[in-house]
Amino acid sequence: MTERTIDPNNPGAATGGMTSLLRGEGAALFFGTTLFYIISDSPWELYALLFFAPDLGFLGYLAGPRAGSLIYNALHTTIAPLLLAMAGIVILWPLAGTIALIWLAHIGFDRMLGYGLKYGTSFHDTHLGRIGRRKAAAAPTT
Repeated sequence: MTERTIDPNNPGAATGGMTSLLRGEGAALFFGTTLFYIISDSPWELYALLFFAPDLGFLGYLAGPRAGSLIYNALHTTIAPLLLAMAGIVILWPLAGTIALIWLAHIGFDRMLGYGLKYGTSFHDTHLGRIGRRKAAAAPTT
């Protein structure tokens, strides 16, 4: 049985082996969708142009951490690109599948690097654990 640990600063975050499993899943998503992109014979210029487009969701943080996390998460879950791919099949629009592959590759890449879905408390609080450095506690004034 594995030991279950909880990060007291981010109790909703995965820890230990679960983090490794989720990052491995991200790697599989990134490499798998990139492989599918390669065999789709789609243009690499489009991949390069759109790969980091979901990160425009960072701009949502200009409206605060709650709004930022909602927008960021909407662009970093697999739901939207999978719906896009399915819609592309239904309406016979192949470009939708191409865009969905790039979008899914981006999501996998982020997860592989440890960037998880955001909590509304702070950009740094994610389901894969806290990212970035913690702020140093302010020294008491005398």
